[in-house]
Amino acid sequence: MADSSGSVAAKRCDSGTVSSVSMETISALTELEDLERVYQQLCAEEKEVEAELDRLVGQEGAIHTKMLALQRMGPNLQLIGGDASQLSGMITFTCSLAENVSRKVRQLDLAKTRLYNVIQRADDILDLKFCTDGVQTALRNEDYEQAAAHIHRYLSLDQSVIELSRQGEESSAVDASLVMLQEAEQKLKVIVAEKLDEAVAAVDLAQVERFFKIFPLLGLHQQGLARFGQYLCSQLASKAEENLLLATGGDLGEKRAPLVFADTLTLLLEGIARVVETHQPIVETYYGPGHLYTLIAHLQQECDRQAQKIVDKFIQQRGYHNKFQIVQNSMMKSVPGERIEPKELDPVLTEVTLMNARAELYLRFLRRRMMADFEVGDAQSITQDHQQNVEKLLKHCLLSRTMQELIGYYIPMEEYYMRESVNKAVTMDTYEKGQLTSSMVDDCFYIVKKCISRALSSSSIDCLCAMINHANSVLESDFREVLYNKLRQGFPATTLQDIQRGVSSAVSLMQSSLQQGKFNTLGIESAEHAKAAFLVTLNNVEVCSENITTLKRNLENNCSKLFSQGAASGEQAKIESCLSDLVNTSTKFKDLLQEGLTELNTTAIKPQVKPWISCFLSISHNIEEEEFNDYEANDPWVQQLIINLEQLMGEFKTALSPVIYDTLTSLMTSLISIEMEKTVLKCSFSRLGGLQFDKELRSLVAYLTTVTTWTIRDKFARLTQMATILNLERVTEILDYWGPNSGPLTWRLTPAEVRQVLALRVDFRSEDIKRLRL
Repeated sequence: MADSSGSVAAKRCDSGTVSSVSMETISALTELEDLERVYQQLCAEEKEVEAELDRLVGQEGAIHTKMLALQRMGPNLQLIGGDASQLSGMITFTCSLAENVSRKVRQLDLAKTRLYNVIQRADDILDLKFCTDGVQTALRNEDYEQAAAHIHRYLSLDQSVIELSRQGEESSAVDASLVMLQEAEQKLKVIVAEKLDEAVAAVDLAQVERFFKIFPLLGLHQQGLARFGQYLCSQLASKAEENLLLATGGDLGEKRAPLVFADTLTLLLEGIARVVETHQPIVETYYGPGHLYTLIAHLQQECDRQAQKIVDKFIQQRGYHNKFQIVQNSMMKSVPGERIEPKELDPVLTEVTLMNARAELYLRFLRRRMMADFEVGDAQSITQDHQQNVEKLLKHCLLSRTMQELIGYYIPMEEYYMRESVNKAVTMDTYEKGQLTSSMVDDCFYIVKKCISRALSSSSIDCLCAMINHANSVLESDFREVLYNKLRQGFPATTLQDIQRGVSSAVSLMQSSLQQGKFNTLGIESAEHAKAAFLVTLNNVEVCSENITTLKRNLENNCSKLFSQGAASGEQAKIESCLSDLVNTSTKFKDLLQEGLTELNTTAIKPQVKPWISCFLSISHNIEEEEFNDYEANDPWVQQLIINLEQLMGEFKTALSPVIYDTLTSLMTSLISIEMEKTVLKCSFSRLGGLQFDKELRSLVAYLTTVTTWTIRDKFARLTQMATILNLERVTEILDYWGPNSGPLTWRLTPAEVRQVLALRVDFRSEDIKRLRL
């Protein structure tokens, strides 16, 4: 019973706090412990209630203040309520007033529109009657321009207004006017067409242009452009045939005879361009923007016909296809047969590129004119269809296709011309004494530049790319192979080896020569010739690398001018790809030059320099004061070495280009430093011997510095540091230059090598050297 009474909901005090123990539960308790526990619980709850009461009492002032503020706001709220009601009434009134005004404005607008339509209808009826009377008068007076203006006004009238007029009281008069105007329109169209035909037959340009301007007033834009185009085409055809007749029947000894067909094509294209330039303002003024395309389309058809005639005559009289066939058979090495001299192709190839350049210039002119005509109407209205139509007309016209065909034949013939001319230049190679290079380098690059320049002058990007690739192939494969084979023969035996061989055979050579009554110098001359040929080939390789770089740079400048005339980004990427191949070819020539220099260094420099360096071993450097003074007065080694090097390099200085000579000197310097280092490590030194070595090394470095523009101190850095070590007064002095005490000096020698060099000093104990902490 006590448990059930404990589960009854607790009583709520006035403060809102719920007691956790009910009176029934307390009454049911019998144990002291339970009573104490409940007592403690109730005491705790009492404290919480008291704290809550204190907090609420503390808020009394703030609540009182807020109540006073609310009481003061009461009158203001009543005023605001009244103002809001008044404003709502004003808004309602304004809304109804605005609705009434808007309704009346709409009624006025409707009345205005109807009145405007009435006025327009009245004006159109008056215009209709005016046009009816005016066109009859103009036709009687043969004032066809005025008659056409009236018909144009009639055609511009609103047809819906005319239909309304026919339903009114004056329907019969309107119908009669319409019939008369329609009859006058048909009659005028027939008259204008006949008059234009008569003017064309009479070749009366003024009358042709007069009636050409009337066609658009009658709504006959296409017919007018077609008839005018036919007239212009007939004029162009007669002039072109006359020019072609003069070209084929003229004296071929004239200065321009080799270019007569290119000149004839130029006259045709210039004539069409002049016609377009002259009549574009008329077309734009009387026919409106966008109609020049139609006229050019008619003119281009005649241009294609006349250009084809010129090209056919060119192919026939120049034997173009026959020359191509011979070239094609000649380039197929497996098929022996007739060959053609490159010089016979020269004028034909020049004429073809000139013809293509003129055609490209003409097509660019037409493209600019047509796009400008579209832009006159509205630059924003130029759609992709407009551009596609222009490109289709220019790229698919017979002129463009014919030029592409000519260039297709031109490229193999130009390649043949270039390869044959280069081969002939190699065959006829000559070398004049005193010259660094032979004739074939200048001849070869003259030919290559001529062929590429001729391809560039054609204004065809594809043609130019093809010829750059062919030129690159000729230089990289054919010409480089020639130079490579010459270098493979190697540099003949060195002077020292010649002397060694010559001493043993000098007596027999002299005896045999005296017996024959003459002195045979064939062997000596052939060796000298081989040496000169090797050195000239090295110069040739170096000049080739520089020429290819120059060729690429010049082509970049020339191509930038070509791109400025308008070229697609894809075409520019083609050119850049071809030019990058030239860079690779130049690098291959540089690699070949390096191989040749290595061969020269190995054959001519190393066999002589090594013995000269080895002489250092025969000179004692374990010397005392007396010997040191003697060495100072009579240098035992370095001066003779310098003289020998001077004589050795003197031969190459006059025969090699400055760049190659510097590179060869650099290779020699590296060889000297390596051999010197090996030799020094085989010697022993006293204190004065180390000083003598330092003086010798300084003299050698000073001399080598004067014979090359390259810095050589870096190559002798290890030797210089070895000389520094050999000059030390005591072993521990090395610590003044090592590690943290080294300052700006960067040691090239390892700790083991430093100990090895210290061990060369006869007066340094090995125990002291081992104790060093490096």
